[in-house]
Amino acid sequence: MTTNSKNQATTLVKKFADKFNFPDEKKLIDTLKATAFKIKDGVVTDEQMSALLIVADQYGLNPFTKEIFAYPDKQNGIVPVVSVDGWSRIINQHPDMDGLEFVYSDDIVTDLPDAKSCSSWIECVIYRKGRSHPVRVKEFLDEVYRPPFEGTSKNNGSPYKVSGPWQSHTKRMLRHKSLIQCSRIAFGFVGIYDQDEAERIIEGQAEVVIDSAASQEPSDNAKRILPKLIKRASENASWQAALDYAGENFFGVDLNFISQELNKAKATAEAVLPAAQNEAKSPQSSATAPVHEESVSNDAATQAVPGATVNNKPHRQHLS
Repeated sequence: MTTNSKNQATTLVKKFADKFNFPDEKKLIDTLKATAFKIKDGVVTDEQMSALLIVADQYGLNPFTKEIFAYPDKQNGIVPVVSVDGWSRIINQHPDMDGLEFVYSDDIVTDLPDAKSCSSWIECVIYRKGRSHPVRVKEFLDEVYRPPFEGTSKNNGSPYKVSGPWQSHTKRMLRHKSLIQCSRIAFGFVGIYDQDEAERIIEGQAEVVIDSAASQEPSDNAKRILPKLIKRASENASWQAALDYAGENFFGVDLNFISQELNKAKATAEAVLPAAQNEAKSPQSSATAPVHEESVSNDAATQAVPGATVNNKPHRQHLS
Protein backbone atom coordinates (compact mmCIF):
# COMPACT_ATOMS: atom_id res chain seq x y z
CA MET A 1 0.00 0.00 0.00
CA THR A 2 1.49 3.37 -1.06
CA THR A 3 1.90 6.32 1.28
CA ASN A 4 -1.05 8.15 -0.30
CA SER A 5 -3.20 5.03 -0.01
CA LYS A 6 -2.26 4.60 3.64
CA ASN A 7 -3.13 8.24 4.36
CA GLN A 8 -6.49 7.87 2.60
CA ALA A 9 -7.24 4.67 4.51
CA THR A 10 -6.32 6.31 7.83
CA THR A 11 -8.54 9.28 7.05
CA LEU A 12 -11.47 7.02 6.15
CA VAL A 13 -11.08 4.93 9.30
CA LYS A 14 -11.09 8.08 11.42
CA LYS A 15 -14.13 9.38 9.54
CA PHE A 16 -16.09 6.17 10.14
CA ALA A 17 -14.93 5.97 13.77
CA ASP A 18 -16.24 9.50 14.39
CA LYS A 19 -19.46 8.83 12.48
CA PHE A 20 -20.31 5.67 14.43
CA ASN A 21 -18.88 6.80 17.78
CA PHE A 22 -15.99 4.33 17.96
CA PRO A 23 -13.38 5.71 20.38
CA ASP A 24 -10.86 3.10 19.24
CA GLU A 25 -10.11 3.06 15.49
CA LYS A 26 -8.50 -0.39 15.70
CA LYS A 27 -11.67 -1.71 17.31
CA LEU A 28 -13.64 -0.31 14.37
CA ILE A 29 -11.41 -2.11 11.86
CA ASP A 30 -11.55 -5.40 13.78
CA THR A 31 -15.35 -5.17 14.09
CA LEU A 32 -15.86 -4.48 10.39
CA LYS A 33 -13.48 -7.25 9.37
CA ALA A 34 -15.47 -9.68 11.51
CA THR A 35 -18.96 -8.54 10.44
CA ALA A 36 -18.82 -6.87 7.02
CA PHE A 37 -17.09 -9.68 5.13
CA LYS A 38 -18.60 -13.00 4.13
CA ILE A 39 -15.58 -15.23 4.51
CA LYS A 40 -15.20 -18.74 5.90
CA ASP A 41 -11.45 -19.14 5.99
CA GLY A 42 -8.55 -16.76 5.63
CA VAL A 43 -7.87 -13.25 6.82
CA VAL A 44 -9.34 -9.97 5.61
CA THR A 45 -6.47 -7.70 4.63
CA ASP A 46 -6.17 -3.99 5.37
CA GLU A 47 -6.36 -3.33 1.63
CA GLN A 48 -9.68 -5.17 1.38
CA MET A 49 -10.97 -3.29 4.40
CA SER A 50 -9.94 0.02 2.85
CA ALA A 51 -11.65 -0.89 -0.43
CA LEU A 52 -14.92 -1.56 1.39
CA LEU A 53 -14.70 1.73 3.31
CA ILE A 54 -14.07 3.66 0.09
CA VAL A 55 -17.21 2.24 -1.55
CA ALA A 56 -19.29 2.69 1.62
CA ASP A 57 -18.15 6.29 1.89
CA GLN A 58 -18.77 7.00 -1.80
CA TYR A 59 -22.38 5.87 -1.61
CA GLY A 60 -23.11 6.85 1.99
CA LEU A 61 -23.89 3.29 3.11
CA ASN A 62 -23.79 1.84 6.61
CA PRO A 63 -21.79 -1.43 6.88
CA PHE A 64 -23.06 -2.06 10.42
CA THR A 65 -26.68 -2.39 9.27
CA LYS A 66 -25.64 -4.59 6.32
CA GLU A 67 -26.48 -1.92 3.76
CA ILE A 68 -23.10 -2.87 2.33
CA PHE A 69 -20.79 -5.84 2.85
CA ALA A 70 -18.25 -7.71 0.75
CA TYR A 71 -16.98 -11.03 -0.52
CA PRO A 72 -13.19 -11.32 -0.86
CA ASP A 73 -12.28 -12.38 -4.40
CA LYS A 74 -9.41 -14.53 -5.71
CA GLN A 75 -7.32 -11.50 -6.64
CA ASN A 76 -7.22 -10.31 -3.01
CA GLY A 77 -9.72 -7.60 -3.86
CA ILE A 78 -13.39 -7.46 -2.92
CA VAL A 79 -16.81 -7.78 -4.51
CA PRO A 80 -18.84 -4.98 -2.84
CA VAL A 81 -22.40 -6.11 -2.14
CA VAL A 82 -25.22 -3.65 -1.52
CA SER A 83 -28.34 -5.07 0.12
CA VAL A 84 -31.83 -4.19 -1.10
CA ASP A 85 -32.11 -1.68 1.74
CA GLY A 86 -28.85 -0.13 0.60
CA TRP A 87 -30.01 0.15 -3.00
CA SER A 88 -33.23 1.77 -1.80
CA ARG A 89 -31.22 4.31 0.19
CA ILE A 90 -28.90 5.40 -2.61
CA ILE A 91 -31.78 5.59 -5.11
CA ASN A 92 -34.02 7.68 -2.88
CA GLN A 93 -31.19 9.92 -1.71
CA HIS A 94 -30.08 10.80 -5.24
CA PRO A 95 -30.84 14.50 -5.80
CA ASP A 96 -32.34 13.86 -9.25
CA MET A 97 -34.70 11.11 -8.11
CA ASP A 98 -38.29 12.03 -9.05
CA GLY A 99 -40.22 8.80 -8.49
CA LEU A 100 -40.44 5.27 -9.85
CA GLU A 101 -42.99 2.63 -10.75
CA PHE A 102 -43.13 -1.00 -11.84
CA VAL A 103 -44.94 -2.53 -14.80
CA TYR A 104 -45.73 -6.26 -14.78
CA SER A 105 -46.15 -8.55 -17.75
CA ASP A 106 -49.55 -10.21 -18.15
CA ASP A 107 -47.77 -13.37 -19.27
CA ILE A 108 -47.49 -15.50 -16.11
CA VAL A 109 -44.85 -18.21 -15.96
CA THR A 110 -46.07 -21.24 -14.02
CA ASP A 111 -43.89 -24.06 -15.33
CA LEU A 112 -40.46 -22.95 -14.11
CA PRO A 113 -39.20 -25.77 -11.84
CA ASP A 114 -39.29 -24.93 -8.11
CA ALA A 115 -40.33 -21.30 -8.77
CA LYS A 116 -43.57 -19.63 -7.77
CA SER A 117 -45.83 -18.28 -10.51
CA CYS A 118 -44.42 -14.97 -11.72
CA SER A 119 -44.68 -12.46 -14.54
CA SER A 120 -42.34 -13.29 -17.41
CA TRP A 121 -40.84 -9.81 -17.05
CA ILE A 122 -41.03 -6.82 -14.74
CA GLU A 123 -40.21 -3.32 -15.93
CA CYS A 124 -38.89 -0.60 -13.63
CA VAL A 125 -39.55 3.01 -14.61
CA ILE A 126 -37.47 5.73 -12.94
CA TYR A 127 -38.21 9.42 -13.38
CA ARG A 128 -35.34 11.90 -13.19
CA LYS A 129 -35.68 15.60 -12.60
CA GLY A 130 -34.88 17.66 -15.66
CA ARG A 131 -35.45 14.77 -18.09
CA SER A 132 -38.34 14.70 -20.54
CA HIS A 133 -38.43 10.90 -20.69
CA PRO A 134 -38.13 8.33 -17.90
CA VAL A 135 -35.62 5.48 -17.85
CA ARG A 136 -37.23 2.09 -18.47
CA VAL A 137 -35.57 -1.29 -17.95
CA LYS A 138 -37.16 -4.74 -18.23
CA GLU A 139 -35.73 -7.80 -16.54
CA PHE A 140 -36.84 -11.19 -17.86
CA LEU A 141 -37.39 -14.13 -15.52
CA ASP A 142 -35.85 -16.73 -17.82
CA GLU A 143 -32.59 -14.74 -17.94
CA VAL A 144 -32.05 -14.07 -14.24
CA TYR A 145 -33.78 -16.95 -12.43
CA ARG A 146 -31.39 -18.96 -10.29
CA PRO A 147 -32.30 -22.63 -9.74
CA PRO A 148 -31.89 -24.26 -6.33
CA PHE A 149 -28.52 -25.63 -5.35
CA GLU A 150 -28.22 -29.37 -5.90
CA GLY A 151 -25.61 -31.60 -4.36
CA THR A 152 -24.85 -35.06 -3.06
CA SER A 153 -24.68 -35.95 0.62
CA LYS A 154 -21.22 -37.00 1.73
CA ASN A 155 -22.80 -39.26 4.38
CA ASN A 156 -24.97 -41.56 2.27
CA GLY A 157 -24.49 -40.33 -1.29
CA SER A 158 -28.13 -39.33 -1.69
CA PRO A 159 -28.90 -36.22 -3.74
CA TYR A 160 -30.35 -33.16 -2.06
CA LYS A 161 -31.66 -29.77 -3.09
CA VAL A 162 -31.41 -26.43 -1.27
CA SER A 163 -33.96 -23.77 -2.17
CA GLY A 164 -33.07 -20.09 -2.03
CA PRO A 165 -34.81 -16.73 -2.37
CA TRP A 166 -35.54 -17.30 -6.06
CA GLN A 167 -37.75 -20.23 -5.03
CA SER A 168 -39.42 -18.66 -1.98
CA HIS A 169 -39.77 -15.06 -3.31
CA THR A 170 -39.68 -15.32 -7.10
CA LYS A 171 -41.65 -12.14 -7.83
CA ARG A 172 -39.75 -10.06 -5.29
CA MET A 173 -36.36 -11.14 -6.62
CA LEU A 174 -37.32 -10.28 -10.21
CA ARG A 175 -38.61 -6.88 -9.04
CA HIS A 176 -35.32 -6.23 -7.21
CA LYS A 177 -33.41 -7.09 -10.38
CA SER A 178 -35.37 -4.60 -12.47
CA LEU A 179 -35.00 -1.87 -9.82
CA ILE A 180 -31.23 -2.31 -9.53
CA GLN A 181 -30.57 -2.47 -13.27
CA CYS A 182 -32.75 0.56 -13.94
CA SER A 183 -31.05 2.60 -11.20
CA ARG A 184 -27.65 1.82 -12.71
CA ILE A 185 -28.68 3.31 -16.03
CA ALA A 186 -30.62 6.21 -14.51
CA PHE A 187 -27.99 7.34 -12.01
CA GLY A 188 -24.74 5.73 -13.15
CA PHE A 189 -24.15 3.52 -10.11
CA VAL A 190 -21.02 1.47 -10.77
CA GLY A 191 -18.75 -0.96 -8.93
CA ILE A 192 -21.45 -2.36 -6.64
CA TYR A 193 -23.56 -5.50 -6.88
CA ASP A 194 -26.55 -7.15 -5.30
CA GLN A 195 -25.98 -10.37 -3.35
CA ASP A 196 -27.28 -12.58 -6.13
CA GLU A 197 -24.79 -11.08 -8.60
CA ALA A 198 -21.92 -11.29 -6.12
CA GLU A 199 -22.54 -14.97 -5.40
CA ARG A 200 -22.53 -15.71 -9.12
CA ILE A 201 -19.24 -13.83 -9.48
CA ILE A 202 -17.64 -15.75 -6.62
CA GLU A 203 -18.98 -19.06 -7.94
CA GLY A 204 -17.46 -18.22 -11.32
CA GLN A 205 -14.06 -17.87 -9.61
CA ALA A 206 -14.42 -21.03 -7.53
CA GLU A 207 -12.23 -24.03 -8.14
CA VAL A 208 -13.99 -27.38 -8.08
CA VAL A 209 -12.31 -29.81 -5.69
CA ILE A 210 -13.25 -33.46 -6.22
CA ASP A 211 -13.40 -35.99 -3.39
CA SER A 212 -12.31 -33.47 -0.80
CA ALA A 213 -14.01 -34.26 2.49
CA ALA A 214 -12.74 -31.06 4.06
CA SER A 215 -14.40 -28.92 1.39
CA GLN A 216 -17.77 -30.42 2.32
CA GLU A 217 -17.42 -30.05 6.07
CA PRO A 218 -19.43 -27.18 7.61
CA SER A 219 -17.74 -24.91 10.09
CA ASP A 220 -18.03 -25.28 13.85
CA ASN A 221 -20.00 -22.04 13.96
CA ALA A 222 -22.60 -23.42 11.54
CA LYS A 223 -22.91 -26.60 13.62
CA ARG A 224 -23.31 -24.50 16.76
CA ILE A 225 -25.98 -22.19 15.33
CA LEU A 226 -28.08 -24.91 13.65
CA PRO A 227 -29.74 -26.42 16.77
CA LYS A 228 -30.69 -22.94 17.98
CA LEU A 229 -32.27 -22.08 14.63
CA ILE A 230 -34.23 -25.34 14.54
CA LYS A 231 -35.42 -24.90 18.13
CA ARG A 232 -36.61 -21.33 17.55
CA ALA A 233 -38.22 -22.13 14.21
CA SER A 234 -40.09 -25.16 15.60
CA GLU A 235 -41.36 -23.24 18.63
CA ASN A 236 -42.68 -20.32 16.56
CA ALA A 237 -43.33 -22.04 13.22
CA SER A 238 -40.90 -19.52 11.72
CA TRP A 239 -39.07 -21.75 9.26
CA GLN A 240 -38.85 -19.15 6.51
CA ALA A 241 -37.37 -16.62 8.93
CA ALA A 242 -34.72 -19.16 9.90
CA LEU A 243 -33.89 -19.82 6.24
CA ASP A 244 -33.69 -16.08 5.57
CA TYR A 245 -31.34 -15.66 8.53
CA ALA A 246 -29.11 -18.43 7.19
CA GLY A 247 -29.02 -16.79 3.76
CA GLU A 248 -27.96 -13.48 5.26
CA ASN A 249 -25.26 -14.83 7.56
CA PHE A 250 -23.79 -17.91 5.86
CA PHE A 251 -22.67 -18.96 2.40
CA GLY A 252 -21.15 -21.87 0.56
CA VAL A 253 -20.92 -25.17 2.43
CA ASP A 254 -22.25 -23.64 5.67
CA LEU A 255 -25.35 -22.24 3.94
CA ASN A 256 -26.03 -25.52 2.17
CA PHE A 257 -25.61 -27.48 5.41
CA ILE A 258 -27.90 -25.23 7.47
CA SER A 259 -30.55 -24.91 4.75
CA GLN A 260 -30.63 -28.65 4.19
CA GLU A 261 -30.99 -29.43 7.89
CA LEU A 262 -33.64 -26.73 8.38
CA ASN A 263 -35.69 -28.12 5.49
CA LYS A 264 -35.40 -31.63 6.94
CA ALA A 265 -36.54 -30.42 10.36
CA LYS A 266 -39.39 -28.46 8.79
CA ALA A 267 -40.57 -31.51 6.84
CA THR A 268 -40.46 -33.62 10.00
CA ALA A 269 -42.41 -31.02 12.00
CA GLU A 270 -45.05 -30.68 9.29
CA ALA A 271 -45.42 -34.46 9.09
CA VAL A 272 -45.91 -34.78 12.86
CA LEU A 273 -48.47 -31.95 13.08
CA PRO A 274 -51.31 -33.61 11.08
CA ALA A 275 -50.83 -36.82 13.06
CA ALA A 276 -51.14 -34.93 16.33
CA GLN A 277 -54.23 -33.13 15.08
CA ASN A 278 -55.88 -36.39 14.00
CA GLU A 279 -55.11 -37.96 17.37
CA ALA A 280 -56.69 -35.01 19.14
CA LYS A 281 -59.84 -35.44 17.03
CA SER A 282 -60.10 -39.22 17.50
CA PRO A 283 -62.93 -40.69 19.68
CA GLN A 284 -60.38 -42.15 22.10
CA SER A 285 -59.06 -38.70 22.97
CA SER A 286 -62.51 -37.34 23.84
CA ALA A 287 -64.20 -37.69 27.21
CA THR A 288 -65.47 -41.23 27.84
CA ALA A 289 -68.58 -40.17 29.68
CA PRO A 290 -71.53 -39.74 27.25
CA VAL A 291 -73.18 -36.36 27.17
CA HIS A 292 -76.97 -36.51 27.00
CA GLU A 293 -78.83 -33.65 25.48
CA GLU A 294 -81.56 -34.09 28.08
CA SER A 295 -79.08 -33.36 30.89
CA VAL A 296 -78.96 -29.71 29.95
CA SER A 297 -80.87 -27.95 32.67
CA ASN A 298 -83.10 -24.96 32.30
CA ASP A 299 -80.80 -23.09 34.68
CA ALA A 300 -77.90 -23.57 32.28
CA ALA A 301 -80.10 -22.51 29.42
CA THR A 302 -80.60 -19.11 30.99
CA GLN A 303 -76.99 -18.35 29.96
CA ALA A 304 -77.88 -18.67 26.28
CA VAL A 305 -77.73 -15.71 23.98
CA PRO A 306 -80.98 -13.99 22.87
CA GLY A 307 -82.79 -15.97 20.22
CA ALA A 308 -81.18 -19.31 21.18
CA THR A 309 -83.26 -22.47 21.53
CA VAL A 310 -83.39 -25.00 24.34
CA ASN A 311 -84.74 -28.46 23.52
CA ASN A 312 -85.93 -27.03 20.20
CA LYS A 313 -87.95 -24.32 21.99
CA PRO A 314 -87.23 -20.62 21.64
CA HIS A 315 -85.53 -19.20 24.68
CA ARG A 316 -85.49 -15.58 25.76
CA GLN A 317 -82.84 -14.15 27.96
CA HIS A 318 -84.25 -12.20 30.92
CA LEU A 319 -82.46 -8.95 31.62
CA SER A 320 -82.76 -7.46 35.10
